[in-house]
Amino acid sequence: MSIAEDQVPGEQAAPAETQGFVFNHTMLRAKDPAVSLAFYTRVFGMRLLRKLDFPEMQFTLYFLARVDDDSAIPEDDGERTAYTFSQKGVLELTHNWGSEDDPELRYHDGNAEPQGFGHICFAVPDLAAAEQWFDANGVEFKKRSDQGKMKNVIFVKDPDGYWIEVVQPSLSKGLGRA
Repeated sequence: MSIAEDQVPGEQAAPAETQGFVFNHTMLRAKDPAVSLAFYTRVFGMRLLRKLDFPEMQFTLYFLARVDDDSAIPEDDGERTAYTFSQKGVLELTHNWGSEDDPELRYHDGNAEPQGFGHICFAVPDLAAAEQWFDANGVEFKKRSDQGKMKNVIFVKDPDGYWIEVVQPSLSKGLGRA
């Protein structure tokens, strides 16, 4: 079956050589890992899959994901690392040691000039309930579901100011239609 995306200039069929490629993770810098980990685990229900320290370069990587079955996460460090890098939709938080002590440090969110990176996105089963959950947890909103030209889309900010889009798939059917 043909869809409109088949007619978009530049789009090409996936080569056989890319079979098995998996989009694994997106990395965001975290000024204070305790604050960011609390936010993503408490507010979005993510689970820390792996923590990797690199003392010689003075940074730590934290890999988080939504996990349906905690028992599937291996206990062995090496196996757990391999498991982490085989998952889909992982968020990597990179903490450069000492950044939490620098009151002047602010990470660029990608939406201010010059624009670049824009946001990550979570799909939720009930947008209204999610909005209430964010309010109850003191999450900063960039845009509520009833604001702006795009209704039924929320944007919130994480502790470092990165934007997070939140959508309810069943409410997204009309997006992009004239």
